[in-house]
Amino acid sequence: MAYDSAAVRAVLNAALAAGRTVLTAPEGKAVTDAYGIPTPAEALAETADEAVAFADRIGFPVAMKIVSPDILHKTEAGGVRIGVASAAEVRAAFTAIVTNAKAYDPGSRILGIQVQQMVPAGTEVLIGTVTDPTFGKVVAFGLGGVLVEVLKDVTFRLAPASKDDALSMLDGIRAAEILRGVRGEPAVDREALADLIVKVGQLAADFPQIAEVDLNPVFASADGVMAADVRILLTDETPAARRQYSRDEILTSMRRLMQPRSVTVIGASNEQGKIGNSVMRNLIDGGFPGDIHPVNPKADDIQGRKAYKSVMDVPGEPDVAIFAIPAKFVASALEEVGRKGIPNAVLIPSGFAETGEHELQAEIVAIAEQYGVRLLGPNIYGYYSTWQDLCATFCTPYDVKGGVALTSQSGGIGMAILGFARTTKTGVSAIVGLGNKSDLDEDDLLTWFGEDPNTKCIAMHLEDLKDGRAFVEAARATVPKKPVVVLKAGRTAAGAKAAGSHTGALAGDDAVYDDILRQAGVIRAPGLNEMLEYARALPVLPTPKGDNVVIITGAGGSGVLLSDAIVDNGLRLMEIPEDLDAAFKAFIPPFGAAGNPIDITGGEPPSTYEATIRLGLEDPRIHALVLGYWHTIVTPPMVFAELTARVVEEFRARGIEKPVVASLAGDVEVEEACQYLFERGVVAYPYTTEKPVAALGAKYRWARAAGLLGGGQ
Repeated sequence: MAYDSAAVRAVLNAALAAGRTVLTAPEGKAVTDAYGIPTPAEALAETADEAVAFADRIGFPVAMKIVSPDILHKTEAGGVRIGVASAAEVRAAFTAIVTNAKAYDPGSRILGIQVQQMVPAGTEVLIGTVTDPTFGKVVAFGLGGVLVEVLKDVTFRLAPASKDDALSMLDGIRAAEILRGVRGEPAVDREALADLIVKVGQLAADFPQIAEVDLNPVFASADGVMAADVRILLTDETPAARRQYSRDEILTSMRRLMQPRSVTVIGASNEQGKIGNSVMRNLIDGGFPGDIHPVNPKADDIQGRKAYKSVMDVPGEPDVAIFAIPAKFVASALEEVGRKGIPNAVLIPSGFAETGEHELQAEIVAIAEQYGVRLLGPNIYGYYSTWQDLCATFCTPYDVKGGVALTSQSGGIGMAILGFARTTKTGVSAIVGLGNKSDLDEDDLLTWFGEDPNTKCIAMHLEDLKDGRAFVEAARATVPKKPVVVLKAGRTAAGAKAAGSHTGALAGDDAVYDDILRQAGVIRAPGLNEMLEYARALPVLPTPKGDNVVIITGAGGSGVLLSDAIVDNGLRLMEIPEDLDAAFKAFIPPFGAAGNPIDITGGEPPSTYEATIRLGLEDPRIHALVLGYWHTIVTPPMVFAELTARVVEEFRARGIEKPVVASLAGDVEVEEACQYLFERGVVAYPYTTEKPVAALGAKYRWARAAGLLGGGQ
């Protein structure tokens, strides 16, 4: 539909010109009318006589509410009466509301009393928008009414929201079943409710001056929707503009950063213990085949390489300048890097914004922008690009090539990533430190790794996002091609400022991050180990072709725990049809149990494991297998591992690829068996039923987000 933007702009400009950041109820009514947002008939009464006349015209019963630019929470002020059914009650309510308001805030300006049509009964929901510091305009939906901030059953999407986004929000709250109708109540009009979400999101997106919109309650019924109360908060703040780079510009600079032919080390040193010494040793010992040019005004030769007094003296056109000098010298050296035309600067030094030196960081950012230099860091451990044999860091080297790209905002987390990769023999395409993210950040890396043929999965530890919308755009472009896993630190942090509305109070940092990362198709890991395990497992597992998951276990107890994990991870246990049930029963002892889980019991020989796994892979109705192994002498761990890997490989050679995960319970030999399985395409873990199913759940979430399976995440 066409919106009356001019009418809204006039209302907002008038309020801001008057120095107000809260619209009155009549102004809110004008705004909602302009965007086709259904609200009750109403009028503003300045006297009790006017209130009676308006109520008579609207029709009894009516609702009456205080209208004051100084009173945000009308109910708390005693400024609301509903179900007012006669002229006498209107007069009494008028007097009581004004008296209560003056007692609540003696200095408040009272413009009158809003006399409003009573809204038809329905389910009370909330629809609103907030301006999030990371993601900008965000639309919210959840249960409404007086318990909204107690129940906090709400979900968020970027604004403007599409119709599909809005419909997914209706299913994204815990109480979604209420909207579908319970205990004989009819379902609400989902189309009308989704349309209202779209309109509210569009309103907020169209007007940067709108800080928050709060429609609460909205009454939703089978006959439609109506917003009973409207609260709109304004702002005169203009967000700082961030320099934008095109996709081609990002890929060009990132290609030279991640695939350099020549690097220079500013602050290279012969003295052991110096960062510049460690970086040089790692570059040389790591086998980087390109040119390595040390820069140090006090040396002629560093580790067998000719040293240069200044970066201006370095021959050719290096792709990367790696800084290993104190923070106070970075700006002048960066100026030379810019004049030299080097496109990337890797800033290892600390001593910038993280220590309160914001002006120093702003200075280097300005220099970089002047010369078109992209900055990685400062305050980082460096980075690894394994397929280029590039180890540009002062930390321990790592050279196991593979398909996982790992990034971290923290040096400590970066080293945890390194240790995990070495222990689990995880091959990586890159490990990148981001530090203060003065320039290059996660969306730049996502753009590159999304196109990098050596990268099959991307895992990112982050504490914040500089530009949430740019990250979402990059994630949406990447997820259809490969999984993106994110560990967002600070899940329990409270919102940074006091909220002026119900919607604002509900939009804590993590609530918004959680829903919008899901909207972008990102897999969010609950902890560091999960992030690393997902990154390790996802490239190993084939993409499932359907939702039917079957558990085959040698231990009943494991079967129950695996079943719980299936439910916890949003997966579906297959209902086994009679013919398949009979086929499984043919392989298991009479005291075993078919169905799902399929319990073959613990004393069975390898042939029983093999026969049931073969059947699970053979039947096209089964889409994924979860194996529960119990250590026995009858079937030792490595025997189980070898037969499982052999059967899985045989079927893959025939073109039948299904994700298979395994939980191994037993003595220490199960650890070697799990490593053997993992290396052969079966994601297996010892001593846990949760981890293998969580990895399978992550694969399913990615497959759905990538459009390879039906349904949402």
